[in-house]
Amino acid sequence: MKSDIEIAQSAQMKNILEITKEAGIDSSYVEQYGNYKAKIDLSLLENLNKENGKLILVTAINPTPAGEGKTTTTIGLADALKKLNKKVMVALREPSLGPVFGIKGGAAGGGYAQVVPMEDINLHFTGDFHAIGAANNLLAAMLDNHIYQGNSLNIDPSKITWKRCVDMNDRQLRFVKDGLGGGKNGVPRDDGFDITVASEVMAVFCLSSSINDLKQKLSRLIVGYTYDDKPVTAGDLKAEGAMAALLKDALKPNMVQTLEGTPALVHGGPFANIAHGCNSVLATKMAMKLSDYAVTEAGFGADLGAEKFLDIKCRLANLKPNAVVIVATIRALKMHGGMDKAELNNENLSALESGLPNLLRHVHNIKDVYGLPTVVAINRFPTDTDAEVNLVIKKCKELGVNVALSTVWADGGNGGIDLAKEVVRLCENAENNFRFSYELNDSIVNKINTIIQKIYGGTGATFTPEAMEQIKRLEVLGFNNLPICMAKTQYSFSDDMTKLGAPEDFTVTVREVKVSAGAGFIVAITGSIMTMPGLPKVPSAEKIDVDANGKITGLF
Repeated sequence: MKSDIEIAQSAQMKNILEITKEAGIDSSYVEQYGNYKAKIDLSLLENLNKENGKLILVTAINPTPAGEGKTTTTIGLADALKKLNKKVMVALREPSLGPVFGIKGGAAGGGYAQVVPMEDINLHFTGDFHAIGAANNLLAAMLDNHIYQGNSLNIDPSKITWKRCVDMNDRQLRFVKDGLGGGKNGVPRDDGFDITVASEVMAVFCLSSSINDLKQKLSRLIVGYTYDDKPVTAGDLKAEGAMAALLKDALKPNMVQTLEGTPALVHGGPFANIAHGCNSVLATKMAMKLSDYAVTEAGFGADLGAEKFLDIKCRLANLKPNAVVIVATIRALKMHGGMDKAELNNENLSALESGLPNLLRHVHNIKDVYGLPTVVAINRFPTDTDAEVNLVIKKCKELGVNVALSTVWADGGNGGIDLAKEVVRLCENAENNFRFSYELNDSIVNKINTIIQKIYGGTGATFTPEAMEQIKRLEVLGFNNLPICMAKTQYSFSDDMTKLGAPEDFTVTVREVKVSAGAGFIVAITGSIMTMPGLPKVPSAEKIDVDANGKITGLF
């Protein structure tokens, strides 16, 4: 059996100009990065006189070591829709180097449902993340230089909130002291690094609709506070113009292709357990404008990824999904039911029934809380028995939702035909009563509690004294009407990653609340979530290599 990278490397890719031509993009808007990658000029959006296509969101159950295949399903669904003679485009996030070299490996799909060139997408790609890191660190440099050069803005070095970033899992950089070495080397202070995909510049980048919008959002970035507790922004430091100059080319969406030649926009990539976890607004809107069916995905499980896609991205970008796909595997559901990973190949209806509430809560949330047409996609494994499949179908039917079996990993688009047909049916015939899970004009505390109660199934939040003080300050500063971005473990509905399935009667501890004024949301940090991950004991980087001919191995 071929590995993902072997399948990708044996693919006969079309020249990117063929892909853009099939997508209806005039060559004048295409900026090639070699034969198989291109950036699409933003002016295309202004000049396209076409109705928006349908928007399909792909999300999933809470992830487990057994795997769910959300990105694989997203890509396979797009290929399947193409086989149904639909004009389709897929929009995905760019992978971060941290997880690629850490525990996750690549993030370009799998098997015969991948976007290619797989190695490029997983590594430097078109340099977008480097540009985002450079813009972030330029602001940090200008901030510290301002203090060194006399500090006319009266910035309190102990109240600086802006961190430098690097696109790598490096726990050593979480807490650092810098500016050491004497007066000519800066002003000493405590500092730290975030991973690039947790930077607010990444969030701003992904939520911007134009260069001018980008500059406005960048100017609102809060970098710290004065001695009398007034916020200091990137605009105060006159940094937004130079930052936007670094980002101007990165802001153009990247066009690649699936293994079956379906056009794919891969652009932006904020973490979903820390940030809002969606590809760029520009890529989503471009996919909708260029196709009749635009397929996109949210990060991690629906409690994190879909909630943020719907309550933050759709609200800020005025988007409305036409259908939602919730991906699950029977293996993962059995793990949620307490089954050991080593036993998952064996039929176990009892474990499956115990784990099914995880899927069913996500289904309830999307269908009943958000009012969206929903289908469950079971990413089927050869070891799944008919009895197990029928149990999932029965339980979902009780909630009024159909199940489609998917084998896109093994069969590409052909393995997603049933799913594609159900998606088309939902888009064309199902009732759509899309609504948000909370109102913006509610208090910060109430919005956080609403998410925990409505979406997670908990009883509410427990706020540390520090978090309550931070909330009071944000309300005084006038930030109380922003949406909430919950930073929480992806493995559980709760903030305890060991509570699998669908736990009840739990509280979520909110230990820090901060504003992302540029991106336009409030971040509530729960549990042990960190904005700079570390590498595992045996990182994926140990398996990655390149030969004398430049052929990469070990990516997956």
